[in-house]
Amino acid sequence: MNRQIKRVTLVMLVMFLTLFVSTSVIQVVQADELAQYPGNKRTVYDSYEVQRGAILVEGVPIALSVPSPDVYSFQRVYPDGSVWTPVTGYTNPILHSSTGIEAAMNSVLSGTSASQFISRLERIFSGQAPRGSNVALSLDAAAQRAAVEGLGELQGAVIAIEPRTGRILAMASSPTFDANTLAAHDADEVLQAFGLLEADPARPLENRAIGGNLNPPGSTFKLVTTAAALASGQYTAESMLPNPASYQLPQSNVVIRNASGTTCGPEPEVSIAEALRLSCNIPFAELAIALGDDRIREQAELFGFNDTFELPLKSTPSSYPRALDDAQTALTGYGQGKVTATPLQIAMVSAGIANGGVVMDPHMVDAVIGPDLRVQQQFDNVEWSRALEKELAEELSRMMVANVSSGVASGARIDGVEVAGKTGTSENGGKPYSLWFTGFAPASDPQIAVAVVIENGGGQGKAGSGNAIAAPIAKRVMEAVLNK
Repeated sequence: MNRQIKRVTLVMLVMFLTLFVSTSVIQVVQADELAQYPGNKRTVYDSYEVQRGAILVEGVPIALSVPSPDVYSFQRVYPDGSVWTPVTGYTNPILHSSTGIEAAMNSVLSGTSASQFISRLERIFSGQAPRGSNVALSLDAAAQRAAVEGLGELQGAVIAIEPRTGRILAMASSPTFDANTLAAHDADEVLQAFGLLEADPARPLENRAIGGNLNPPGSTFKLVTTAAALASGQYTAESMLPNPASYQLPQSNVVIRNASGTTCGPEPEVSIAEALRLSCNIPFAELAIALGDDRIREQAELFGFNDTFELPLKSTPSSYPRALDDAQTALTGYGQGKVTATPLQIAMVSAGIANGGVVMDPHMVDAVIGPDLRVQQQFDNVEWSRALEKELAEELSRMMVANVSSGVASGARIDGVEVAGKTGTSENGGKPYSLWFTGFAPASDPQIAVAVVIENGGGQGKAGSGNAIAAPIAKRVMEAVLNK
């Protein structure tokens, strides 16, 4: 009898320990993961029972919660919603969904993060109403407004990075929408607004700065090809390349030409620096074949291609594919073919060059601040990779300066400031061109790196250019930061 009692006791003890461990794992280890799971409706409803924390830029709320006389208790409000929507996203109990910073930092904003457990206990014991924490972003308000105003009615995106830190200074996507339209508590109103946005062929719900339908980077990718050439040790800025007026791709009937339709200057050969300054396609196609797709892909990946980044907004990976033949490799040499990129990625290329070859991990959250204004969490600047040795980055930077001062990137010139830059005009299989600019300023002490993409030819079909349309927008954003 005693033996049976012991066995039962042992079984019960094992069962108790199993239950204890599983409960502890769920409550402690998996708490954040479960809280952020999109299908967890309990978390969604719980988040509306508290006053959600604000999203701050330079100490000013760009998203906040105010009391609401309905079942949800609080209404989310977005001052200047259309300016900040690509950043904040929206959150709404009717749609059971959220996007942008609202989604990425939901557990912090709603006060359900495991790291806020002690803070929640303190408020319970003190009798205070539960509140979420505030999220302070790295964005520069002047740069953001300049980006939004520069885009205007154009279809495209702008993103700006602080080269030394990786902090995001601006993120604009156009067309966009006012997040307040999806924050209302009227179900019919919200569902109608969402349906119209979802059906819009211009795709306003997409954040083109970090995702969506990616564009070929065009001639901005020549920076990566040049970096690969310099890093190989086989080339310098003055290395000479063949300079024909047309070039038939290997094992192909396709013939490519420079944008000018002629040679890249009058000589039978042209230097890499001069080909970059004049943005000629043929020399870079030939250079790409000489380097090989493996070397170019390795260089591209050092800048961030084929990887995703969490800002904490998750970016779509830019692509440089594997196993390209010579014809395909030639096309990628000047940013065509199968290579695609987000503005974030192209900005990272410029930022890495500006930062002496070091690419910083891009991020847009500086700190989490509690309801009592105490800093609960601070985010460090983290080095992501070394893409180029310092002296090679400086050499490439000088070439980019020449692009702006005397080359085809003149639209980015700023009086009294040395600007480094590169334009791009990419073909889209018979569709209107995508127009690009990327660069940084001041060249000697970079404070901002920027990338701009304008889709649909900027309304000019195949007549528009990156220099005429994208570069002036980038200039405007850089000036907003430099003129402070």
